[in-house]
Amino acid sequence: MTPTWRKPAGMFAILALIAIWCVVIASLSPVVGGWAWWLQLPFYLVTGIIWIAPLKPLLRWMETGRWR
Repeated sequence: MTPTWRKPAGMFAILALIAIWCVVIASLSPVVGGWAWWLQLPFYLVTGIIWIAPLKPLLRWMETGRWR
C-alpha cells in the first residue's frame, strides 16, 4: 500500500480550519467580552464545539477519497 496525498492535505486543512476558526472567534472577543459571564459561557461552549462538525466529511475523505 502506498501512502496517498490526501492524508497530509487533510491534516493541513484541519490545521487551517482550526486557525481560521480561532481568528474568527477571537475577533469577536471585543463584542462578547462586554457581555455578562452567563451569556459568554454558552457562546464559547457552542463555538468551542461547532468547529468539529466539518471534520467528519474531511476525515472520511482522507480515508476513502469520497465525501459521502
